[in-house]
Amino acid sequence: MSRFIRTLLFIFLPPFFYHLPARAEEFALKDGDTVVFLGDSITAAQSYGKTIENYTLLRYPYRKVRFINAGQGGDTAAGGLARLEKDVFSRGATVLTVAYGVNDIGWGVKADAEHRQKYLESIREIVRRCHEKKVRVFICSAAITGADPDKAEKDFLQSMCDEGLAAAKELGGGTIDLQRDMRAIQRRLLEANKHLQPKESPHTLHAADGVHLNDLGQLAMAFCILKGLGAPAEVSSAVINAKTGDSGESKGCKIDGVKQKDVVLEFDRLDEGLPLNFGLFGALQFRFIPFPDQLNRYLLTVRELPEGKYEVLADGRKLATYSHKQLAAGVNISFATSDPWQPGGPWDVQSTLVKHLTDSRSQLHLSQIQATAYITNETRLAALAADAAKVNSSLEDLQHKAAQPRKYHFEVRKAE
Repeated sequence: MSRFIRTLLFIFLPPFFYHLPARAEEFALKDGDTVVFLGDSITAAQSYGKTIENYTLLRYPYRKVRFINAGQGGDTAAGGLARLEKDVFSRGATVLTVAYGVNDIGWGVKADAEHRQKYLESIREIVRRCHEKKVRVFICSAAITGADPDKAEKDFLQSMCDEGLAAAKELGGGTIDLQRDMRAIQRRLLEANKHLQPKESPHTLHAADGVHLNDLGQLAMAFCILKGLGAPAEVSSAVINAKTGDSGESKGCKIDGVKQKDVVLEFDRLDEGLPLNFGLFGALQFRFIPFPDQLNRYLLTVRELPEGKYEVLADGRKLATYSHKQLAAGVNISFATSDPWQPGGPWDVQSTLVKHLTDSRSQLHLSQIQATAYITNETRLAALAADAAKVNSSLEDLQHKAAQPRKYHFEVRKAE
């Protein structure tokens, strides 16, 4: 198992999405934004929203961006429209993502002209009202179901969502075609399933009902939304000439303290942002979702090294061993680790801290939902809400502090 995981950490499969890498200034979430995720139970599960939050915190640690989950189980586009004032506008939203569809047609039993029309009218009105409030809105097509992707491409849900995307675009809203982007991932899983042994469980994006997403499905949805928001592929790129010490081609980071002695090259690296890591066994997910190549390129290039193999260390922790040719071409070290049971570089630890804090905010949010549902004493409920708001504010401050880049000390030394 260790050898297999280690291989996945260092060898990235060719991408199967072909969007051009976005520049940092193209990312839709700006300094000062409050982002609200509006949707049904898939949104209420909070998982894809947390991935988008963690990505933004780490990649843009100096931007103050807040995230609010406004998902509600069983909701429809009409329900989301009815909740706009209470759950979106009153909370200071500047960016809104909207993901509906499956409940709008009753999981398929109400796939008719009446329910299509209600969905389309609700989507149009959500976009209109967002424009009135100067909220930047992104309408997403529904997350895919577990249905055969070839058949689903031509079914009622896809055609209804296509009309919703077209209507939103016509009114000036942003659009993200989740269905087609997620279906590309789904096809990759289905291809892998053809090669499983009889007793092995098939790979899937869904829970047993074929509608709700499992953890892998939620990650796929986050990946597709991030791409739709223009998230850039490259975190930063350190480029160093081992002979001259020149690092002028580096991007998104500052290199200093370059020195070489015998067969060891040392330097310090301070990045503008950091990669998002997914913890133990996270690399197993990248067989299907090309996160490292398309959203997490934390690059190291070392030219003019003598022929041979080299160990790369960051703050004393060994990451990997590369040939001089690999280092000259550039390697993605975002998930590199010499021991899959241990974190990789120090950025891996920072990413884990941010994730824990985001999870804490999520649990606080869920506790408030429970309190509102079951506590009838209004005075007590108001006091709890006030205390929760203070705790949430403290957690947001801690998130930003944990995400702040710090200087890492690198060594590139000849492997024995």
